[in-house]
Amino acid sequence: MKRFKNILFFADGNAGSTWALERAVKLATTNEARLTVMDVISDRETSAELKERLGADLNAILRDRMQQQLDELIAGFREHDDLIYSRVETGIDFVEVIRAVLRNGHDLVMKAARPPEGFSRRLLGSTDLHLLRKCPCPVWIDRPAVSHPYRNILAAVNPSEKTDGGCSRMVMDLASSLASRESAQLSVVHAWKMHGESTLRNGRGRISGKELELLIETTRSERRKRLDDLLEHYGLDSEADNVYLRKGPTAATIRDLGSRMDADLLVMGTIGRTGIPGFFIGNTAEELLQTTSASILAVKPESFVSPVTLIKA
Repeated sequence: MKRFKNILFFADGNAGSTWALERAVKLATTNEARLTVMDVISDRETSAELKERLGADLNAILRDRMQQQLDELIAGFREHDDLIYSRVETGIDFVEVIRAVLRNGHDLVMKAARPPEGFSRRLLGSTDLHLLRKCPCPVWIDRPAVSHPYRNILAAVNPSEKTDGGCSRMVMDLASSLASRESAQLSVVHAWKMHGESTLRNGRGRISGKELELLIETTRSERRKRLDDLLEHYGLDSEADNVYLRKGPTAATIRDLGSRMDADLLVMGTIGRTGIPGFFIGNTAEELLQTTSASILAVKPESFVSPVTLIKA
């Protein structure tokens, strides 16, 4: 797999991220890619009040301390000195990570999942969600429970959506390549529902049960055709044992399937209908991201534009 060439690993305070960095190093080595390990000093730690109280260059002190922590984190990977670089920035963590992506052309961001303090380990912290929503390149959030090589990879696709923006093909490209590299089982799921079904079943536009079932079957056939068109390139079709065409609530269907097959990694597109430029993650995707126990690799449409911008000189 030689897709990623300029990977950014966000240490996020180094908390329990050694296993995630190990995966990033392996990926960079396989891809002959450059790997930058980055951390961010929070603005709150360098406030003017603190600087005045301490009477010293607090930013320089914190930067030196954080650089030392990064050096300790990557010390175990010194045989890859020609691939690994490190840097420390100051600001809002997710903003500085995205600015680094924009400034340096990183094509993947990786980090260890960090659940909110005192909450379930399944939940993602605010920084994780900000990156998933706003980072223009793929974001890989590695869960602490999945420190071993992946055994089961689940690709969630939605080839029938006009707003897909090429996400489903990117999802399949990544998932199939990773499954090959990790010698993992690849499964594909397309969860769907028929828009307007509740109205046709129980609302003012109610139709007979026979007519409704015919519409549902017609929709199912359309979805199957579009799924087959997508999978043909990967030597799969909707009748394969590892391909699931499921009617039902999207998030619950994908989550339940992933749980049943013990998926280690969920590869998916983050597409929303918020109408806000740059915020490409909808309620379904966010619910799924917050309830699955799998690691997450999320991609955006090629047309995605991040709301985070570089500071003009």
